[in-house]
Amino acid sequence: MDELIARQGNLSKMAIAMGDDGLARYTLRAGESRLDLNARLGQTLRLSHSGAIACTHCGRATRKSFGQGHCYPCFKRLAQCDTCIVKPETCHYFAGTCREPEWGERHCFQPHVVYLANSSGLKVGITRHTQLPTRWLDQGAIQALPILEVETRQQSGFVEMLFKGQVADRTNWRAMLKGEVAEIDLCAERDRLLATLADGLADLRARFGENTIRTLDAEPLAIDYPILEAPTKVVSHNFDKTPSVGGTLMGLKGQYLMFNTGVINLRKFTGYEISVE
Repeated sequence: MDELIARQGNLSKMAIAMGDDGLARYTLRAGESRLDLNARLGQTLRLSHSGAIACTHCGRATRKSFGQGHCYPCFKRLAQCDTCIVKPETCHYFAGTCREPEWGERHCFQPHVVYLANSSGLKVGITRHTQLPTRWLDQGAIQALPILEVETRQQSGFVEMLFKGQVADRTNWRAMLKGEVAEIDLCAERDRLLATLADGLADLRARFGENTIRTLDAEPLAIDYPILEAPTKVVSHNFDKTPSVGGTLMGLKGQYLMFNTGVINLRKFTGYEISVE
């Protein structure tokens, strides 16, 4: 449904798809309602938080959101909220202490991709192979290149740790939104890094198995975002401080709405009940 006037729902992160023309296409999700945000560029849009927050896992009301949309009990209980998701090299499945072993087997023991991306400069990242290109779109990357495939999430963490000695693993979100990002020859960077880190990768292959870390021969992906005008100064909106946020919608990048009044990261407010008009 493309009409959200006078409707309320709990936010999910924006759905982003990549068109054949390389342009990211955004859909706002509030409960069961949907809104084509690309079609709203240049128009007035307002999101108002009712004050209610619901856990995205169990649905219970919570006064505060933890781990992007969870109540505190779920945040402490779910494997997807454990610190090893952020730091995969600390996986403790084989120690017998995984919060949800069956969940871990479904999500962590499947192929993961190590990639280079350019969102605010060169960075390294990891994700499940099924999450491409969604992961890059969520980060606001304008370029991306898969470079290695590994068998498990833990292995991807060890590979990422190796690369982090040479390249950043975080995005400067302000620079990403301003568009102050020069294009990078990702293939040249891939070749440089693989050569520089050859000994470290050989050690990991010796540890986990020769075929568990595979070099990919992929082409770089270029991504464009629907932006009428990027902000020159980034002012960040926050539903916890300002329940009603809006203005003229000037652009969409990553999980951010870019208004003429400031920007808001909707992923941060997953589970918040909002009305849209």
